[in-house]
Amino acid sequence: MKIVVLGAGVIGTTTAWFLNQAGHDVTVIERQPNAGLETSFANGGQISVSHAEPWANPSAPFKILKWLGKEDAPLLFRLRADLNQWRWGLQFLMECSPTRTQSNTLNILRLGLYSRSVLQKLRAETNIQYDALTKGILHFYTNTQEFENAIAAAELMRSLNCDRQVIDQKKDILAIEPAFSKNIDQVVGATFTASDESGDAHKFTQNLATLAAAKGVKFLFNHTITQIKQSQGRISCVTVQHHDETFDVTADAYVVCLASYSALMVRDLGISLLIYPAKGYSATVDIPDGANAPNVSMTDDEYKIVFSRLGNRLRIAGTAELNGYDLSLNEVRCQALIKRTKSLFPDAANYSNPVFWTGLRPATPSNVPYIGKTKYPNLYLNTGHGTLGWTHSCGSAQAIADIIDGKQPEVEFTFTY
Repeated sequence: MKIVVLGAGVIGTTTAWFLNQAGHDVTVIERQPNAGLETSFANGGQISVSHAEPWANPSAPFKILKWLGKEDAPLLFRLRADLNQWRWGLQFLMECSPTRTQSNTLNILRLGLYSRSVLQKLRAETNIQYDALTKGILHFYTNTQEFENAIAAAELMRSLNCDRQVIDQKKDILAIEPAFSKNIDQVVGATFTASDESGDAHKFTQNLATLAAAKGVKFLFNHTITQIKQSQGRISCVTVQHHDETFDVTADAYVVCLASYSALMVRDLGISLLIYPAKGYSATVDIPDGANAPNVSMTDDEYKIVFSRLGNRLRIAGTAELNGYDLSLNEVRCQALIKRTKSLFPDAANYSNPVFWTGLRPATPSNVPYIGKTKYPNLYLNTGHGTLGWTHSCGSAQAIADIIDGKQPEVEFTFTY
């Protein structure tokens, strides 16, 4: 089939790759001049299967109330006169029930385990380079209550075949990550998932796009999608603008991989997606020779910050701000990343010249993405991955390729039909 993929982030690019591997004629439409320049550009870098508990969980409403009005809060709702934000927020609260949390966790974890295995196979077959580290992910805690909550979460992960182990001895934490040597007294406990990974999603996406193009995938960069058109119950074409020219692109099937903009693009087709942009921040700092920098990717669960070593750089990323499609950098939230990192790892990097970035994560209230069919027989979805787009990208792409081919995906997951 001739298939058009809308979007060339990590989700769209992996989707194009696996559709091409299945023998399809694939074209990718992307408004940016290259792949992976928006949400995939400077994220936290984690392949974090162990981070499967959704934002919407029984403890979330209390935390959100506590954080209201705090400019540097890990999760910040900026209430707006925005019906979509309120709809999203109400559904988020419904997803906080124990039953929904358990169901969503299971979906997220199964997809993560599958996706990591697909990524590993892809890496072995292509030798793709992206500053990959396969040293695991350490979740650490400086708050006793947060650690106690993590013990229960780790037990749930293990019961679902994720190897997240509890570490309650400081010497064992130091053995995994010596960078804590000066501040280990701040840490009350940790969990460690040895099979988790990290790497530069931007490098991965661009290098995979290059490999895909060499195999025949056509990338239309600097092309802005203005409309998806339907006729007689099917998608007939997508209208794109390239410089001063506007034209239609036709195909047998279309896959929407437009991250936070997916809901806007399909709204006029009568498809309602509960996706809202969760604005995340990152700082990238250089690691000089001899620095006592982290070698294991880590998550500071209390502050919702992740740390990933990408070659001679340290990526610090986290927080979420629900404030529409605003992409301005908030200096308070930027500096909060640096302040927390310096307090934990004072001699890990050169903090004097950080490169700050912000991007819009496509969050669903449940943290479970939309993968599968729509009411139009030739329109498919692979979007809404929130903070786990890099983690879930390869598995989601392989699954949607299978669905388009009429096959049952290998992963047990609640697909959209």
